This record gives sequence, C-alpha cells and structure tokens, in this order.
Amino acid sequence: MMRFILIASLCFTTISFAAENTPNFKPQTIDDTVEIGYGTAIGDVDGDGKPDILLADKKEFVWYQNPTWKRHVIAENLTERDNVCIAARDINGDGKVEIAVGAQWNPGDTLNSGAVFYLEPPADRTQLWNPIQLPNQPVIHRMRWVKLAKDRFALVVSPLHGKGNKKGEGAGVKLIAYEKPANPNDQWKQTVIEDTLHVTHNLDPAQWNPNTEAEEILYAGREGAMLLSFDQGKWSKEPFPVIEGSGEIRMGLLAPTSQFIATIEPLHGDKLVLYQADYRNEDTKTRPLSIISRQILDDNIKAGHAVATANLFGNGREEIVAGWRTPNKDQKVGVKIYWATDESGKNWKSAWIDENGMACEDIRLGDLNGDGKIDVVAAGRNSHNLKVYWNQSK
Repeated sequence: MMRFILIASLCFTTISFAAENTPNFKPQTIDDTVEIGYGTAIGDVDGDGKPDILLADKKEFVWYQNPTWKRHVIAENLTERDNVCIAARDINGDGKVEIAVGAQWNPGDTLNSGAVFYLEPPADRTQLWNPIQLPNQPVIHRMRWVKLAKDRFALVVSPLHGKGNKKGEGAGVKLIAYEKPANPNDQWKQTVIEDTLHVTHNLDPAQWNPNTEAEEILYAGREGAMLLSFDQGKWSKEPFPVIEGSGEIRMGLLAPTSQFIATIEPLHGDKLVLYQADYRNEDTKTRPLSIISRQILDDNIKAGHAVATANLFGNGREEIVAGWRTPNKDQKVGVKIYWATDESGKNWKSAWIDENGMACEDIRLGDLNGDGKIDVVAAGRNSHNLKVYWNQSK
C-alpha cells in the first residue's frame, strides 16, 4: 500500500497554493478492545480489490475485512512474550499480501529475545495461517517488505539493539534482508545490510531515487539516520549527517521533484522535524544528494511514535501525519496533520485529526474506500483502540 501512495503522489504535476486547505477527517472506531496496538499495515488480504487493515496486537495478529471491518485472527500466541511488528505487501503480483511478523518482544534481553515468522496463508484466509519461523537476531522491533528490483522483494528486519548490547553500547544492530524462496519452508537468503548503529527504531522503504527500480531505505536510530541503496546486487549507505538522533523517519514530496524527510526527534521524542533535500546531476540523472535545511514543525508532542506522509489534499504535494502516545504539555495525546502553505515548504500549518482520543502507537495511510482520497489508520496504546479517519478534506 505504501507503494501505491508514492505512485499516486508522483502522478500530480500541477500544484496550486491558492486555495486554503481544509482538513476534515471523520473518525470511525474499528476496534475498542485493542490491548497495545504495536503495529499496523494496510493491504488486500483476501484479494477482493479492497485494502484491509492489519494489526499486531499483544498476543494476536489480526486483520479487519473491508468494508465491514470484521475481525479475523491470522495467528495467536506464537511466542511466550508480546508480538511487536507486522509487514504486509503483495510481493508476487497475485493481488494478495504476503505477511511476516515479529514477536517475543523483550527490549531488556539483547541475547535471547525476538522471533521472526513468515505466515503461510490457508486457502481460506479468514482462518489461522501457518507460522514458519525464520532465524533472527535478538530484540526484533520493525520490519517492512522492500522492493529490490522488478519482481524481487526482501523482508527487511530491524532489531532495537545489537546482540549482547548493554545500555546502547556494544555490538551494532544487524539490519537483515530476508529473501523468500519459492517454498517458504526452505532456507531464506539473508544479507546483513548495515551494522554500525547501536539503538535503532524505524525504517521507511521509499523511492528516494526516482530513476531506479529498487526502493531505498531511510533508516533511523539514536545516533542519526542514513540512506541504504541496493544496486547490482550490493547494498551501499549514505549517512545524513545533518539529521539528529531519531525514532521515526519518513520520506515525503513537496512536488514530484522536491523531496523531504520527516522525523520524530529524539527517539521517543518531543519534536516533529522537517528536512528538505537538495539535488545534483550525475550521469545525466537527477538524484537527491543532501539535506539543505532543518525545521522544527512541532515541539509539543511527547513519546512521539508515528509519522506518515501522503498526498491527503489531492494537490500534488504530500502532507505529514504524526501521532504520540503520552500526554504533552497540554495533557493531550493524539494525531495531527501538518501541511505546507507555500512552494518553498518553509511555512506550515497543523490541525488535529484526533484530539485526545488516540494514544497513538502507529499510523498507516491509504485509500480505504476507493474515493481517491487517502485515509488515516491509527492504533492506540493506552487508549486501546483502532480507528479509521475518513478523509473528507476539500
């Protein structure tokens, strides 16, 4: 679904700043019995052409069937400890998502915690799926399916800490790409992409370089952020020295040729920060090179834990949606939208999507009802809920 959003955004070539944007999102509670709501995803589970919602909750992985939002359990009690993450994407072109999950969450155990599973679907996808356990590093925390080339994908899995790490010191975190064999019960190819950061938190597969078939990965942690690229069978990295220690990171577009990065700083931090990218010409191709500006959009969040970007107003540029899970200076939690009001991206406005009704743990964006507008999905930790915010903006 993430891929769909990026493609849709790139299709707009005319941008107008004349009309004032009016955010308008209608909330609908999908589930008010969520225990923690560690992670969310959007994708077509049953192949009916409608994007469904997936959730990694404390002991269950579930999906909610569009449009009734009937709840189906994918897997439950896979490990003794909590589940923590989920990745869902159609990687073989059959119109149905493949699902991988992370569990056995224990951030205090950097030796023996963590588990990674590929979930093999039954003929009836509303029934329980077959878990196939893969080798793993400790403290599995985030995972996403990433496009490496045409018809080639990898499951990229990020732990929170390096193996045997103590207080963020010791071994680096091994960010690993798993490539699925034809028979998922066979051995999966594993490649260590990066292992120099010591406390990481999130990653964003994105088309940073629009001239490549492969997606790049924006990768963030306590020590900063970097861009990871796959080309001709090899991974390379380019640090973003300007970007400070971050917990969340996402790429966005002010225009098809004007990229930005949105972060929450520091890890579990109190600031939503915008970075704008510069460009250079190399071998007749134009690609983003470096960060040229840093701008704090909001410094009144607390335990910021979710950022997403998409073209929510249908105006050719992408907005930022951010959420946090602990009451801020005004004793409020929730989800807000931020949007640029000029072509330079120097001036921004914000508005509540959910004021005090969502202790936000994770956010995903996608067009759930086929009206051409990107909707917002959020899961709440202390609010114990899952909501869709239907985009009715003009």
